[in-house]
Amino acid sequence: MTERETLELYEKTGALMHGHFRLTSGLHSDVYLQSALVLQHPPHAAALGAALAEPFRAERATTVLDPAIGGILVAHEVARALGIRALFTERENGVMRLRRGFTLEPGERCLVVEDVITTGGSTREVVACVEAAGGTVIGVGSLIDRSGGTAAFTVRHVALASVEAATWDPAECPLCREGGQAIKPGSRA
Repeated sequence: MTERETLELYEKTGALMHGHFRLTSGLHSDVYLQSALVLQHPPHAAALGAALAEPFRAERATTVLDPAIGGILVAHEVARALGIRALFTERENGVMRLRRGFTLEPGERCLVVEDVITTGGSTREVVACVEAAGGTVIGVGSLIDRSGGTAAFTVRHVALASVEAATWDPAECPLCREGGQAIKPGSRA
């Protein structure tokens, strides 16, 4: 799946939005990606997962992990394409952890995936969680990179597509100055 095909799926399903948005970081933006709108369609989720799995096939991962909730379907579909298991992490007292009986074996080869990487913060939390549990992270994958290439990881990062989006501090947001009201369509208020 090419970058263009990925973005066309996002646009066709309304998952790539244009307007005035408040991001989880508190910043405002004129672009928002709601991956749930594309992933709600099993054929799209399967195609995106298979495409994201492909660059990591030779890495011999045994487990795919993601931060809940946005990455759960991504991890599941990447794991399906690779024929391995999928786990997710959750925040407990502000710290990303394996819960629900999920465990890793020492040295287990793990691929960390996400739907959209903006700053890379949640993904780095999952990487730290894997390492604390004794696993080895062999790569990071995302459907979309909206970091402008600034999200840094200690392992290779592959994204199916990149989306450039302006962000502003709310006090300097030109959309607010024009009288617009930022909305928060995401999963974390």
